[in-house]
Amino acid sequence: MSISVTELNQQIGALLESTFLHVRVEGEISRPTYHASGHVYFTLKDNGSAISCVMFKGNTKGLKFELEDGLKIVVDGSVTVYVPRGSYQINCIHIEPSGIGALAKAYEQLKVKLAKKGYFENKKPLPRFPSVIAIVTSATGAAWQDMLKVADKRWPLTKLILIPSLVQGEGAVASISQAIKKADTLGCDVIVVGRGGGSIEDLWAFNEELVADAIYYARTPIVSAVGHEIDYVISDFVADVRAPTPSAAMEMILPQQDELKQTVDYIGVQFIQIMRKKFLQKEQILTHVSELYKKNSFDARIKLQLSNIMVLKKSLNTFFHNKLILKMQEKKEILLLLTSCAMRVLNSKENLLKSFQNIYALREPTKESRDGFAQVVKNSKKVSLEKINEGDDFELQTPKIKLTAKALKKVNI
Repeated sequence: MSISVTELNQQIGALLESTFLHVRVEGEISRPTYHASGHVYFTLKDNGSAISCVMFKGNTKGLKFELEDGLKIVVDGSVTVYVPRGSYQINCIHIEPSGIGALAKAYEQLKVKLAKKGYFENKKPLPRFPSVIAIVTSATGAAWQDMLKVADKRWPLTKLILIPSLVQGEGAVASISQAIKKADTLGCDVIVVGRGGGSIEDLWAFNEELVADAIYYARTPIVSAVGHEIDYVISDFVADVRAPTPSAAMEMILPQQDELKQTVDYIGVQFIQIMRKKFLQKEQILTHVSELYKKNSFDARIKLQLSNIMVLKKSLNTFFHNKLILKMQEKKEILLLLTSCAMRVLNSKENLLKSFQNIYALREPTKESRDGFAQVVKNSKKVSLEKINEGDDFELQTPKIKLTAKALKKVNI
């Protein structure tokens, strides 16, 4: 007796599903597909075989990491048969990475994803003296009280505003994200997002992408202060500053008032010393300027000019006195010289005059008619006897007598 194909597939399905009610299978993911319906489809394979797998939407809510091609996983579920096609598959109830926890894998995947998107770059600086700080944490947790104590001790001038939020469990991710967005609208100087220590599951809300988005897109500088110093969560990398603990966050953000008081005291002493030095310098400059003013005032200038005039007057008098004496001496010497020259000239002229007088006396007409002397005249000109030649006609004259004669013979004696 024969059966239909459908009946055969139904019998096979009943046999498989009753036999493999729970299976735990390890393999490598191939061709994972996230359907719009919320279901996830993939193939699980090893070196020798492959099997189809599905995780329906209701179970994907517990999936902490993203299915990637080539990732080795361990699935928990049951074998089901799809009768219309006569195919079977594993209906996955739980999936975890092979050799590593699901949370650890999800942590690494999200860290790589956000790093590629640039979430860990472009850090905003913290203000030196914040006036208002918003704290996103649990209102009943120890972290809030610890931060209040540290802030009051270090810098009580800063106002702390609590933005209550769930920090673990269901709804914590959305609660933290909304609290960050609300704090960012308050105009605060800094936002602190944090909680005290706990297990990785307790801190997991700070490893979610929704919280990372709220931190990244906030305009206010954010400090992540989650858990203890050894705990690292995704919010630590996205925030502008990571603090090892909530108390340490306050120590990093707020100045120490005792140190500032010492600094102010030191600055005050330095200021007084500098001002004293400045005043001394200015006093010296003022004294110098005052002396210059006295030296350059109108009275000082007039006195100086009068003094210069007196000096010049005295110098001028001395100069003219010396010049006058010098001129008188020079004139006296010149006068003596001229007198001497004049005397010499007069003596010379006097001697010459005497000589002329003697010559004139010798040639006086009244004395030229002495006996034996006559003047020889030829052609109406007085000549010497030597110029008379033989046969010349000439005259012999005295003041009283003129004698015409003829040279008959000339003999040189």
